Amino acid sequence: MVAAAVQGGAKVDASTQAEFAETNVVLDEFLAADIVVLGAPMYNFGIPSQLKAWIDCLASPGKTFKYTATGVEGLAGGKKLIIASSRGGFYTASSPMAFMDHQETFLTSFFGFIGISDAAFIRAEGVGKGPEQRMLALETALADISALKAA
Repeated sequence: MVAAAVQGGAKVDASTQAEFAETNVVLDEFLAADIVVLGAPMYNFGIPSQLKAWIDCLASPGKTFKYTATGVEGLAGGKKLIIASSRGGFYTASSPMAFMDHQETFLTSFFGFIGISDAAFIRAEGVGKGPEQRMLALETALADISALKAA
């Protein structure tokens, strides 16, 4: 991106070049991976700002997606994505609070946009509902992990 800015006549200072270099390290690491595992706790019905900042590093025209005459084309496919999700309440499709889930919908949409369709969610739901539910949520998540490993 720095090269494109410079070609367009923009002046890019050393600080900006350093930021782009760090972003490129994150992007290159992601592109080189066959399997990506994310920790994605639900914060206020969405994802944490740190995860959003990491995702912003991945949104790179020409590297993870491109626009064509027929629409967007994801360029980062062929990866397995595993998302470990924790939630204080219950937000899966069967829950009355499902409409408040902006975490999984955002992650599924973004990674689909860049070409990743093989995504598995491992959920620990209801961890804020007390110690018994927290233990049940963790046991359920561990069982889901075991099932994923077996597949």
